[in-house]
Amino acid sequence: MKKLLPIIILAIIGFALYSSAKGFYNTTINLEENIEEKWSNVESAYQRRADLIPNLMKVAERYAEHEQETFVKVIEARSKATSIQIDPSNITPQQLEQFKQAQSGLTSALSRLLAVFERYPELKANENYKEMMNELERTENRIKIERDRFNKEVTPYNKHIRAFPGNILAGIFGFEKKDRFDAAEGADKAPDVNDYTKK
Repeated sequence: MKKLLPIIILAIIGFALYSSAKGFYNTTINLEENIEEKWSNVESAYQRRADLIPNLMKVAERYAEHEQETFVKVIEARSKATSIQIDPSNITPQQLEQFKQAQSGLTSALSRLLAVFERYPELKANENYKEMMNELERTENRIKIERDRFNKEVTPYNKHIRAFPGNILAGIFGFEKKDRFDAAEGADKAPDVNDYTKK
């Protein structure tokens, strides 16, 4: 029996280590899945905004047909913003920065477009235009909500893999710190024509 005691102790320690590592790994995977799901919602909200822009311009073209240069710039910014796709399972700081810059570029182009529309009272009185603007505002609010939800999921994941002894296990399993998606200053609200024209 005494000869078996060291083996039993080692077996207990080994099982405890296995259980601890398994628990850490499974929890981390669940946290990562939550982050990936929330990022998909962020992209979906931004895509919704991109999808609204062609309809908005179609309504406006009849009234602002001489603003083709502005339309082209918006189309180019929209194309750039929608061309950047991020693998949610492997989000890097560089990818987030590219995505953020492209979306900021689209926000700026859209703000300029809305400022141009201010010169067309008939367009502003159009019911379709009003509805599109309301939908755009709702979409911008949704973008902020989904971005905040994504960031909220990143925090517990980072805490989990950086606290001891999780940091050791994270290194063994290859889990790395995730970056939050902090949007550019002013991107937390819909483009405001009045604010833009005051600049």
